[in-house]
Amino acid sequence: MKKSVFTRKIYREILEWKENRSDKYALLVKGARRVGKSTIVEEFAKKEFKSYIMIDFAHVSKDIKDLFEDTYDLDFFFLQLQQLSGTKLYEKESVIIFDEVQLLPKARQAIKYFVADGRYKYIETGSLLSIKKNTKDILIPSEEHKISMYPMDFEEFLWAIGDEVSIETIKVLLEKKRPAGNAIHRNLMRIFRLYMLIGGMPQAVETYLEKNNLQEVDEIKREIVDLYEEDFTKIDASGLAGDIYDAIPANLSSNASRYILSNAREGTRSERVLDLLPDILSSYTVNIAYHANNPAVGMALEKDVGRYKLFTSDVGLFVTLAFRDKNYVENIIYNKLLSDKMEANLGYVYENAVAQILVAKGNNLFYYTMGNNSSNHLYEIDFLISTGNKICPIEVKSGNYRCHKSLDQFCDKFRSRIGNKYLVHTKDYKWENGINYIPVYMLPFL
Repeated sequence: MKKSVFTRKIYREILEWKENRSDKYALLVKGARRVGKSTIVEEFAKKEFKSYIMIDFAHVSKDIKDLFEDTYDLDFFFLQLQQLSGTKLYEKESVIIFDEVQLLPKARQAIKYFVADGRYKYIETGSLLSIKKNTKDILIPSEEHKISMYPMDFEEFLWAIGDEVSIETIKVLLEKKRPAGNAIHRNLMRIFRLYMLIGGMPQAVETYLEKNNLQEVDEIKREIVDLYEEDFTKIDASGLAGDIYDAIPANLSSNASRYILSNAREGTRSERVLDLLPDILSSYTVNIAYHANNPAVGMALEKDVGRYKLFTSDVGLFVTLAFRDKNYVENIIYNKLLSDKMEANLGYVYENAVAQILVAKGNNLFYYTMGNNSSNHLYEIDFLISTGNKICPIEVKSGNYRCHKSLDQFCDKFRSRIGNKYLVHTKDYKWENGINYIPVYMLPFL
């Protein structure tokens, strides 16, 4: 079966590298497995170069692997590579792709000399433990321009299902700052809920388009989750990294002000988790929001590295992960979302979706909690982003959006630092008392 090639925004970033950086840098595309890295770079090579050679280090002949044992004589190296691959290379007009480059560290080390040679262009892809785990004995090339690839965002999903109308509608509504009206709003929310169920992993989207069956989509997503958990054992044979990943939905549903380690495994020491976090984050399967001790521009300088929340990088995988102990028919999130009867206690699905949207738009994630002098109640702002010299608080509501004490208390406390205030919810757009009430489907287009 021919693999679908979806339109992805990262194509423009790869094109910018080719036009402005490829003479001095190889391109390294990082991202989770199954996110579409190999597909998009090969599509780019087909369209933008006269010829290309793609070397998949997860499935390559020993003869080609052995070439990287000796790259001293580049003339002979390229002669053999062309012979073994059956592809002619053209100076300045060909690209060589090193797919899953972390599996052969010597190939990555050789990038320095390939780029200096200047004959051809080079693209690398890497995922998971990648890169860190397999580079301790090699010289890391400084001649790499790195970009990150994420699951398909909502706009890319709409492109994939052939829906250009919704994109233009949302953009016009945002530009004019006006509500959609009941019928249009219901339809746009229905499409966004479908996106939440399917997610942005290309294989899941492709299955939906081919089969029009969410049960088959769920089976594909379960396979991807299983794959991630197998990979986690490579960085942690005890299985703790996988347990941390599995416990993300339980942590978000508990409304705790941080990730609770006991939800992953009883008796886990925080130091052990902090040791694993860098590797888990490098897998691109997880997004992290740190507590901002001082909510202001430059929040990263005063973040609390021991106080954080975790989200899955793809909301579709989150839905599957949340109810993986049940089969598809018993998965109440599918039923609730499809029937538009999402209960408030399932609002953490929307929170994960918002985290994914913000990361895809280039934001680091931060949140903030503060106490109430008159009670033990904690007020929490779900997300904080900075724009210019101001911070923008974002509160996510799937239920009663009229009550937003946390947002009010935060804005009173840090009045001079506040820019735009957002309440992301499932109702139609409105602006009232200085708050932008944004339906969740508009957030990716802000």
